[in-house]
Amino acid sequence: MEEKVIDETKQGQSLILEAKEGNTRKLFIESFGCAMNFSDSEIVASILANEGFNTTNNLEEADLVLVNTCSIRDKAEQTVRKRLEKYNAVKRINPRMKVGVLGCMAERLKEKFLEEEKIVDMVVGPDAYKDLPNLVREVDEGRDAVNVLLSKDETYGDISPVRIGTNGINALVSITRGCDNMCTFCVVPFTRGRERSRDPQSILKEVLDLAEKGYKEITLLGQNVDSYLWYGGGLKKDFKNATEMAQATSTNFAQLLEMVAQAFPKMRIRFSTSNPQDMTEDVFHVMAKYNNICNHVHLPFQSGSDRILKEMNRQHTAAEYLDLVNRMWEILPNTSISQDVIVGFPGETEEDHRATLKLLDEVKFIFGYMYKYSERPGTMAARKFEDDVPEETKKRRLTEIVDAQRSHSAYRTQQFIGKTTEVLIEKESKKNEDQWSGRNEQSIVVVFPKGNYKPGDFVNVKINACTSATLIGEAVGYSEYN
Repeated sequence: MEEKVIDETKQGQSLILEAKEGNTRKLFIESFGCAMNFSDSEIVASILANEGFNTTNNLEEADLVLVNTCSIRDKAEQTVRKRLEKYNAVKRINPRMKVGVLGCMAERLKEKFLEEEKIVDMVVGPDAYKDLPNLVREVDEGRDAVNVLLSKDETYGDISPVRIGTNGINALVSITRGCDNMCTFCVVPFTRGRERSRDPQSILKEVLDLAEKGYKEITLLGQNVDSYLWYGGGLKKDFKNATEMAQATSTNFAQLLEMVAQAFPKMRIRFSTSNPQDMTEDVFHVMAKYNNICNHVHLPFQSGSDRILKEMNRQHTAAEYLDLVNRMWEILPNTSISQDVIVGFPGETEEDHRATLKLLDEVKFIFGYMYKYSERPGTMAARKFEDDVPEETKKRRLTEIVDAQRSHSAYRTQQFIGKTTEVLIEKESKKNEDQWSGRNEQSIVVVFPKGNYKPGDFVNVKINACTSATLIGEAVGYSEYN
């Protein structure tokens, strides 16, 4: 669990794909931040594969280097800037190499990025990836290239993403883009635009392609999956009122989830991320109806203080959040819940902090992503509030939150001792080459002796021991999905 509670951004991951015959140029692409960035990088690699680029894991031989960036916290941006320093050192040796910045930092800083980072040749926002062929030609001709225009309807639903070829087992399937929930601390509405949902038929087609290629698990992905609503395209705000929207032929998230679960009964399904104000009970009933939908929900609450939640423009109270969680457990008693929380939001008092600790204690989440507040330029919080909680206070509160979460994680994993849980084998254990590692339905890592099993197998594992982050057991046979 340590990496889940401490890291503020995912480590950079380079995208390595099978070579396309005839391609002669080399692309090195590295992703930081949320799962959506990793999904977007697969789209980018697919687009550039048709423009003569094969991917490489060797930075020194790259003709084009792209970094897909995160702006959610200052630390994430500083991580990207350090990587650009590395690219600069390589570029001095390989002057033909061009460097591009993709994603949320590109959208936030726009042309300013070209001035701040002298080695950057290209700046491309999250909605402009289809323009990459034109932008590459611009930099090839010696000109800087920028496209950070946000779109009302771009979902990349017509692009068949190439996949990170590490295990061929798990895949991300993007279903929405953007966010309409204007939380005062968040840059996503500004860097990724308004919410747009993808045609359900294109989603089903992508999942079918994954199933035919042997993938065993998908994650339906969006900044806010529960607000998924397809009614022919465009923005929800294009409707004049709720009645007009309701009268349109539409598919909501619960319906989409059921469509996918029903169409692919042997495919294990996850989804992320949910928002308390948009999650509805019908989603719980669909989860209960289909065994191939995992019993795990990532449900950020951000603070246990109603006063702070109001300042964050979160459209729920602590009591409403707990009511939602309790209703979920009534319908899905074996479901695990993970969380996001921010400590040190402007004006946060010790009483507010204790309210957050109290909510943590009431739910006892399986794991969490916990961060100190980081003021983001352009957000309402940056304009309206002073970042007035001292750094040392933020650090101390974060430590207390992390310690509480570790204790709760240990409590949750201990509940599995003596029980049997279904595991999808994903890879070899990092700590023991004689063991497999995978996750169960509740998104907990499970390790066990390899035996005759292989990655991609669904295995029933009896749990004999645990840590706060990992279940340890022995396989007792294949599950019904094999």
